[in-house]
Amino acid sequence: MNTLLNIKAFLLVARNGSFSGAARELGVAPSVVTKRITRLEDEMGAQLFVRSTRALALTPAGERLLPQYQRLVAELDEIIGATAAAERGIEGHLRIKGPTTLTSLVLGPILCDFHVQNPGITMDVVLLDRSVNPLEEGFDLVVGALPASYPNVVDVPLCPYNIILCASPAYLEAKGTPESPNELIEHDCLTSVLMGGTWVFENPPSTVSVEVRSKLHANDARVLRASARRGIGIAVLPEFLVANDLREGRLVPLLAAHPIPTFWLKALIPRIKLNKPAVNELVAYLKSRMHPTPPWEVADIS
Repeated sequence: MNTLLNIKAFLLVARNGSFSGAARELGVAPSVVTKRITRLEDEMGAQLFVRSTRALALTPAGERLLPQYQRLVAELDEIIGATAAAERGIEGHLRIKGPTTLTSLVLGPILCDFHVQNPGITMDVVLLDRSVNPLEEGFDLVVGALPASYPNVVDVPLCPYNIILCASPAYLEAKGTPESPNELIEHDCLTSVLMGGTWVFENPPSTVSVEVRSKLHANDARVLRASARRGIGIAVLPEFLVANDLREGRLVPLLAAHPIPTFWLKALIPRIKLNKPAVNELVAYLKSRMHPTPPWEVADIS
């Protein structure tokens, strides 16, 4: 059991990048974490971290052991969780990652409804706007629209995630209306992590990529929407978020002949978590709420 505690301390230090961060997550003093790592290093006969005053990094031995320990702990948690669930019903802890805007407006309320139906489950919901490998970062489930996939992680499609190019009438009056994707090079653009600085458009029979000039970058699409409304630049935004703006003329859709390819919202689940009852229940619930009709088509959440 002490070895398992030491391994879990090692995983937390690797994930947080510091002993103090791991200690805060465990609710113990940093010295406790240091002792656990030292004991694990003694057991393994190898140094796992390179320590300095400015940085903490894994040694080659630490890099080699990290994925093995991740699988070991996840499999053990799965065995314990499945046994407990069989005795008491759906229980356990879920660590979930979702994009900032989508989680605030859509995923968060759905998770709350799921929690009401399954009060024996506890959740840790993290809002991040970057691609995340759930296996490496200790998540049971990651929801996102980015196309990245990872080894030993299963992608479960949830629903289409339509994106639209738009700008305010004031911006178009001042700067002109682009007639082709390549003309965006001359325009002020508003960017996010979803497409970054390279915007892709359908250009039958293929696609065309354009490197745009970012006037403003934000990790919350609501900030970009507000900026687009104020005429600061052209934005790529989720269609559900700007539906009212398009209907009421605050924003104007652009390049209808060259739409942005449809993204897919998906759940990324480590293979070793697929038999965890709480994960299965949550995935089934997400699919029921998002397919075949996405939640933003049922209710106006823009």
